Amino acid sequence: MQTKASQDKLWGGRFSEPTDSFVEAFTASVAFDRRLYRHDIQGSCAHARMLAKVGVLTTEECQRIVEGLEDILAQVERGAFEWSVSLEDVHMNVEARLIERIGDVGKKLHTGRSRNDQVATDIRLYLREAIDHLLLEIRRLQQGLLDLAEREAETVMPGFTHLQTAQPVTFGHHMMAWFEMLERDHDRLVDCRRRVNVLPLGSAALAGTPYPLDRHYTAELLGFERITDNSLDAVSDRDFAIEFCAAGALIMTHLSRFSEELILWASAQFGFVDLPDRFCTGSSIMPQKKNPDVPELVRGKSGRVNGNLIALLTLMKAQPLAYNKDNQEDKEPLFDTIDTLAGSLRAFADMVPHIQVRADAMAAATRRGFATATDLADYLVRKGMPFRDAHEVVGRAVRRGVETGRDLADMPLEELQGFADIIEADVHDVLTLEGSLAARDLHGGTAPRQVRLRIASARDRLARD
Repeated sequence: MQTKASQDKLWGGRFSEPTDSFVEAFTASVAFDRRLYRHDIQGSCAHARMLAKVGVLTTEECQRIVEGLEDILAQVERGAFEWSVSLEDVHMNVEARLIERIGDVGKKLHTGRSRNDQVATDIRLYLREAIDHLLLEIRRLQQGLLDLAEREAETVMPGFTHLQTAQPVTFGHHMMAWFEMLERDHDRLVDCRRRVNVLPLGSAALAGTPYPLDRHYTAELLGFERITDNSLDAVSDRDFAIEFCAAGALIMTHLSRFSEELILWASAQFGFVDLPDRFCTGSSIMPQKKNPDVPELVRGKSGRVNGNLIALLTLMKAQPLAYNKDNQEDKEPLFDTIDTLAGSLRAFADMVPHIQVRADAMAAATRRGFATATDLADYLVRKGMPFRDAHEVVGRAVRRGVETGRDLADMPLEELQGFADIIEADVHDVLTLEGSLAARDLHGGTAPRQVRLRIASARDRLARD
């Protein structure tokens, strides 16, 4: 005779009393894992077709199951599916509705699988799709950076170290630095996707199954590149989620660095760029304010993605094999990382192409801070002076400039020759901003010609991809 517990739960046969109402709510995951519904149904359809292929289901049973699952999918997508906390998770909600719809045939769907390998499959399907979307958003942002870099390939700006004026660079060169950071992010996600794209279904609870499953056929139906080789590892592995969150933390770190620079550059103290009004907000009390809210918020959101990575690492650090209920806690950090990355990348991809550059303000800032001091040292070296001596000479010239409030380029030839008599009239060619930029005409350098070459190369790379 069935107890009420076994009637309420698809796993309740062994239990003599119903689950405590608080425990039921506390242990349920349907509030957040129901976003896996499409991937859960996709995996179940493939599992049913495989069961029919190996003779565990008849063709008619498979057809009824697949049609029932497709009907449930349509119900969910039109908002007509009622989710139940008492059924715990997305898997049991879908299966219970299937049994309700098609009867005992629906009970055969779970043959040869467990929720352990089922959820591992669902997460991999979901994450694979999310990675593909994020890769497109990275490419969209990179395209915007290329357009901006090309537009400003000759625009001079101060390059900084320690946030102090160091040497002149071009704004296009700076944008291409951001491009390269994103290119590494793109490569990491592509590499991560290979390890996501492995099928655990067929591992069952932890030991495999006695049914003659064709796991390679299931993998083919679901687009997985290969299947897992060890059932214990397959159901308990969350390395792929941790790896994704690590890649996500790096992406957000890069976006946070972009944000910091944009926030500084958009300030009145720098005045290098104008951000589009639609990506900024005002103050409730100060009418003059234009706050760079999008970069500020992205900078802040990097912290939650870093936290998600630590949460997943901590979740897994002391778990014995195989699956444990702890792993229910893997989804919220993973989902939050996906959502945060998608939103942040979209915001930047939409905003970056419309950044307006204040070339005059950047040029004026570059003329402050003795940005061409290293060019003068290099000039002296080419005249035969050892670099350390040249460094000392230019240091004294800079000190004079600080004392008199003049840049090196503003000093007359006679004054410069007072620091080193080998200085000649051609020195002013290297002390101009344009001369400094043009001198760095090597692969990876900031010369406008090199910037345009790198842009062309990057466009080819994106076209091939």
